[in-house]
Amino acid sequence: MFRNQYDSDVTIWSPQGRLHQVEYAMEAVKLGTATVGLKSADYAVLVALCKPPSELSTSQRKIFSIDDHLGISIAGITADARVLSRYLRSECLSYKHAYAASYPVSRLMTNLGNKMQATTQRYDRRPYGVGMLVAGYDDKGPHIYQVMPSANSFSCKAMSIGSRSQSARTYLERHLASFKQCSKDEILCHGIQAIRGSLPSEEAAKKEESLAQLNICVAIVGKNQPFKILTEEENTKYLNMADELAGSVIHLKSDDDDDQPPQGGDEPAEPGPSDPLVDVPMDLP
Repeated sequence: MFRNQYDSDVTIWSPQGRLHQVEYAMEAVKLGTATVGLKSADYAVLVALCKPPSELSTSQRKIFSIDDHLGISIAGITADARVLSRYLRSECLSYKHAYAASYPVSRLMTNLGNKMQATTQRYDRRPYGVGMLVAGYDDKGPHIYQVMPSANSFSCKAMSIGSRSQSARTYLERHLASFKQCSKDEILCHGIQAIRGSLPSEEAAKKEESLAQLNICVAIVGKNQPFKILTEEENTKYLNMADELAGSVIHLKSDDDDDQPPQGGDEPAEPGPSDPLVDVPMDLP
């Protein structure tokens, strides 16, 4: 009820202790197309669903290369993402020029959070209306970070943000235990399978037979693998591979179900072994 009175400035708190401008920026992330980030023991993968804003336009970029060891995927306002990606590139170049080494991912995320948090405290700025998944690789291994407009950043094993991203998170939670042992091809296929769940119901019904029609953007970084955005030919290759993997999993599940005995039914259960009769001596008066 107080939204219209306290949402004109980011420094004005509502009586409930809420900053409506920050909440608006968080809602902008939910309106963007979904993107998925996950990692194995050696690789970090970003998969983004590229959907044009209208039928007359082409799809927008969803994944930005920052450095040889780092890249981001976005959901939200693309203009804000370009500003933040320019900042990340300048930080990585300055660090590499000064120390002749790659910027540690965790330290870079801390500096990015400080920059984003300043826009939630000044009346002349507004929060960045973009959420990011950051994939990087350094001396500590692969990293997946989630960065939100509220300047919160979280280190994740796997995450999905954007519109209808709950289905992708459900898939990631279901297969989370197997990600660490996955190879490069397997972790890419898991990311493609996860992003498939974020499709609208109409598009999912049309593309249920094959994954090859998905318009996605895929990037990978890892051990002896600089950050690379895959080409259209490589995307098609992994889409077909993920389609075959999904078909084999479904086939195996159906075979396992056939081997199991039917549950319930009208057939009487076989009688179990009866209790042995034991003679108990009794003292009669």
